[in-house]
Amino acid sequence: MGKKKQKIEKTNAIRQVEQANISYEIHHYPWKEDEIGVHHVAEALNVHPHQLYKTIVTIGKQTGPIVAVLPGDEELDLKALAKVSGNKKIELLPLKDLESTTGYIRGGCSPVGMKKAYPTYIAKEAEQQENITVSAGKRGLQMTLHPRDLATLVHATFADIHQI
Repeated sequence: MGKKKQKIEKTNAIRQVEQANISYEIHHYPWKEDEIGVHHVAEALNVHPHQLYKTIVTIGKQTGPIVAVLPGDEELDLKALAKVSGNKKIELLPLKDLESTTGYIRGGCSPVGMKKAYPTYIAKEAEQQENITVSAGKRGLQMTLHPRDLATLVHATFADIHQI
């Protein structure tokens, strides 16, 4: 008998990527409640944390929710994100508001398939990468795709948004 193919649970993120006919690769990994950070995910997938892109949701005083996508080992520069997004000040979205705002929970927040389309900014360096890996919308699930495909799908802008 042939090897049974693992069934992929379709998240909103995966559905949207497929509907847009974007080429992607799925990665499953084991996770624990206290091990959902980028370093645990990178270890589980055997990649450098810089290759994994995390999704951080913020709130702009003028614009409301703003999504930032940057390398997992980098820190978001709130001032740079505020400037590029047309806000005087932004703050991190309180964790208690993440699911009601995005439809996702911590450790499974994808820049694709949120409840609403929010202004999205991807770290400029991603433009030079062949592929980047982001959450596929569920803990234990990541997807790798071309950064320009991701930017087109979520109407993102590439910008310098992490601390140097």
